[in-house]
Formats: sequence, C-alpha cells, structure tokens
Amino acid sequence: VFEGANLPVTAEGQNVFRTDRTFLYIPGKAANAGGVGVSGLEMSQNASRTYWKKEKVDAMLKEMIAGIYKQMTDAAGEDGTLEEGCNRAGFLKVANALKELGWVY
Repeated sequence: VFEGANLPVTAEGQNVFRTDRTFLYIPGKAANAGGVGVSGLEMSQNASRTYWKKEKVDAMLKEMIAGIYKQMTDAAGEDGTLEEGCNRAGFLKVANALKELGWVY
C-alpha cells in the first residue's frame, strides 16, 4: 500500500497495516518522494538553462527511488518495517545534517 498523500490513512488503518505483515506499507513521505525529486531536477534544469530528455529524467528518478528504498531497508534492519526504516532514515538524515552544521555534537 503506497500512501498517495501525507497521512491519508486513519490511525486505525495504519494499525492494520502495522500489525498485518501481509501488507507492504510505504508511508507518504517515501511514496511521494519521486514528485519532490523530479521537482528538484526541474529546478536544476531551469537554473542551468539546460534540457534533459524524458529518458534521462526517468533514469535519474529510478536511481533516486532505488536509493530511497535502500535507505529505508538499511535503516529498518532485519526486523523493522519499511515505515520504521523510512522514519529512521529521515531522522538520521536530519541528525547528520545538524551535526555537520555544528549545531549538535
């Protein structure tokens, strides 16, 4: 189940997805990453005044999504869900950025 928006599923529905492991549940923050990523690519094209063919954008998007999936599975570990992996990976990305900025030690 891919969420098509941020938190469109009720809390009760999320509990079903979390307890019934027959569902592969991808939260909206990961499922919607492709649109955000392609928007970033579009901004990059506009800033550099270049044009990429659809095939190049598709290839870059596939690479982005594969990277997101790998981050989720790595962060989930063997016993975690993709939802947990998504949340952990997002937290680690923010925590590492704060550390690199010198805002936390």
